[in-house]
Amino acid sequence: MTRRTTTALVLALALGGTLATSGCGSSEPSVAVSGGPTASAAPAAGSALGAADFAAALHRPGTTIVDVRTPQEFAQGHLAGAVNIDVSSPDFAARLSALDPGAPYAVYCHSGNRSGAAVASMAQLGFTGAYHLAGGIGAWQEAGGEVVTG
Repeated sequence: MTRRTTTALVLALALGGTLATSGCGSSEPSVAVSGGPTASAAPAAGSALGAADFAAALHRPGTTIVDVRTPQEFAQGHLAGAVNIDVSSPDFAARLSALDPGAPYAVYCHSGNRSGAAVASMAQLGFTGAYHLAGGIGAWQEAGGEVVTG
């Protein structure tokens, strides 16, 4: 069994589910924006999640995926369905004010630093359901997660 398959099996069992595998060498990613398990509960506000937990959490209904990197970084590759709200932009707080502070937000950046800062800013503005991807998009890709361009 590959390390990725073993990790997926342990995660599925920990979440109380089952896992169907197509054998060793499966090309299915261990994390994905669409498909895969859905977290049974919302993550704690402000929490930093590993790639598999982040993937499961963003499958919860109503979740908005927010990429807080620069538009140039976003164009080079991002999670499918993500919206780009650059945390370093002067209008970051203004753009957040247009969002529902009670909705769930799955936030990520390159390494997890900017997304952690963004989630902290969101909490100060009254957001109650924002969490972020520990290790950023790099951790996502290392776990087999796909990114899209355009």
